[in-house]
Amino acid sequence: MYARRRHVYFAMMGTCIGLFVLAWGVVRLWSVPAAVGMCLVAMVIPPVAAMVANRRGPEDRWWDDPSGDPQSDEWWDELDGKKRPRQ
Repeated sequence: MYARRRHVYFAMMGTCIGLFVLAWGVVRLWSVPAAVGMCLVAMVIPPVAAMVANRRGPEDRWWDDPSGDPQSDEWWDELDGKKRPRQ
């Protein structure tokens, strides 16, 4: 799952760079408004790519899972207001 998200991220970012390069290297010679429009589309891609890359998958370990260090887990649980049974 992680590899697929990474590939999608790099494809989206490559598309973003490609849009910028095409817009100001080629398209602006024929239509400046079209080049600006391409840049506006390219401007939206990086935040969406970041959301795709950082999305939690069903099998991903998440930030609130126990780390395995009892002292650290106890400390975080105290901060979060959770009560865990002592082991």
